[in-house]
Amino acid sequence: MYIIPAIDLRGGKCVRLIQGDYHRQINYQENPVKQAEDFINQGAEWVHIVDLDGAKVGRPVNTPTISAIAKLGKLKIEVGGGLRHEQDLKSLLDLGIARVIIGTQAVTDFEWFSDMTRKFPEKIALGLDARGSHVVTAGWGTENPKSLIELASEAARLPIAAIIYTDVTKDGMLAGPNIERTKTLIHSVPVPVIASGGVTTVEDIKKLVSINAAGIIVGRALYEGTINLTEAIKAAKSSE
Repeated sequence: MYIIPAIDLRGGKCVRLIQGDYHRQINYQENPVKQAEDFINQGAEWVHIVDLDGAKVGRPVNTPTISAIAKLGKLKIEVGGGLRHEQDLKSLLDLGIARVIIGTQAVTDFEWFSDMTRKFPEKIALGLDARGSHVVTAGWGTENPKSLIELASEAARLPIAAIIYTDVTKDGMLAGPNIERTKTLIHSVPVPVIASGGVTTVEDIKKLVSINAAGIIVGRALYEGTINLTEAIKAAKSSE
């Protein structure tokens, strides 16, 4: 079990979007590299980076910033946002990124996603954003006819590194994670499931540890101070 602090990049700065809405943005750290250093000093081993500009245009935009964080050499990094082409995956992995996250493109073109997992085994995480039992894509505006469990089960047959599950009704709301649906997903697939969305307190972390989440992404709660990263890491380890 590991805690993964989040850095969402837009315009070269650390921000958070409330429920993924680009019109509901909260600005935090001006310097993402400094933010990554702060996370390192608090004991982080991983960082979750989302290129929000990239997600909007369908290709990586904040690569220089991501590269600068990678050059710190002290974090395992997972990156998502607008990854729809093989060369973009390769370019990020060549920077030393531990794994790349594919969401919308995996759902809309599962054959391509399958090919990429075979070309980059254990280097790709599937990002599944869901509202209720159904996966949503394209900025959370399009609902997929397949359920969260159906898509996760299909992907679990591939050589993926993990599934990152986000309940979009919880993301950025500081209202607690969807424990029950996360638990159902964990019990449904043989691959690591990383929980994301709504993690607000140390108690939330303990609950997710108790259902065997492989990792927990924490974003707004760290920036707003409802969770201290060092305490979160300690709680994750002591609850195992």
